[in-house]
Amino acid sequence: MPRVKRGTTHVKRRKNVLSKTKGMMWGRKNKIKLAKTATIKAGAHARTGRKLKKRTNRNLMTTRVNAAAREAGTTYSKLIAALKDRKIELDRKVLSEIAMHHPEVFKKIIAE
Repeated sequence: MPRVKRGTTHVKRRKNVLSKTKGMMWGRKNKIKLAKTATIKAGAHARTGRKLKKRTNRNLMTTRVNAAAREAGTTYSKLIAALKDRKIELDRKVLSEIAMHHPEVFKKIIAE
């Protein structure tokens, strides 16, 4: 079997790993062994962070709708139940945007 020199492949693979760890501290930015583990862990933590971001944003939307509903004289749960009874299909994200940026429209929705 002929000898295979892996110069370009080896360099390219290392370069890709090190580009992902750019900005990290200490040896993780320039030592390949540490950089590999750092990229794996960073990817896992990034996925967790994306899921947490969705969770916190959903909580924030609910809080905004609840605050606007209480200003209008009702509660969040009563508002959502009334919207479902009337077949008004606005999700919580849209409701929170309306409550935050267009309070007069939100009051009309509650009146309906």
